[in-house]
Amino acid sequence: MLGSITPLGERSRGRNWTITVGWYVVGSASAGAAGGWVLGALGKAARSGLHLSIRPTLIALAALVLAGAAADARVLRIPLPSVRRQVNEDWLVRYRGWVYGVSFGFQLGLGVVTIVTVSAVYGVAAAAFLSGSGGAGAIIGSAFGLIRAGTILVGAPVRDPDHLMRVDARLRRWDRPSRRIAIAAEVALALSALVLVLA
Repeated sequence: MLGSITPLGERSRGRNWTITVGWYVVGSASAGAAGGWVLGALGKAARSGLHLSIRPTLIALAALVLAGAAADARVLRIPLPSVRRQVNEDWLVRYRGWVYGVSFGFQLGLGVVTIVTVSAVYGVAAAAFLSGSGGAGAIIGSAFGLIRAGTILVGAPVRDPDHLMRVDARLRRWDRPSRRIAIAAEVALALSALVLVLA
């Protein structure tokens, strides 16, 4: 999809890339905030029944994130739960740019209604749930939605097919390094949570 929503692709469909991407970001951030709020509210209900303090909550978050990092690094052979669907690319020619922009953004901002390739998606959901607050969950979810939406900006300079091919090749080269960076970030987050427990 990154290769479809570029200035080149939008121009070929008679659409405005800036408007489409603006709605894409709104959809992604809104979905992340809504999903995070729901998870945070559910977490609040669960925590009040269990009377959990912050320490067990941080330990649970660290354990979940470390397990996810181990799965991403292929240390643990745990398949990630995932649906087998992507956004419907037929919408690119069927609807206006703002419609597929907000719709694609919303689906990807939720994180779990399309193919999940890294455990960090579930780590964000766990963090929102364990926050025990609708407001905190919404902040966590919207941050996820904004970061996920930011990836579409990779296609911003694409004005011709040759440039699109170069961007695609660059993304393929960055696949492994970006996976390692994500794993390192997960480990750093888990260790930070454990440091807070020990403080």
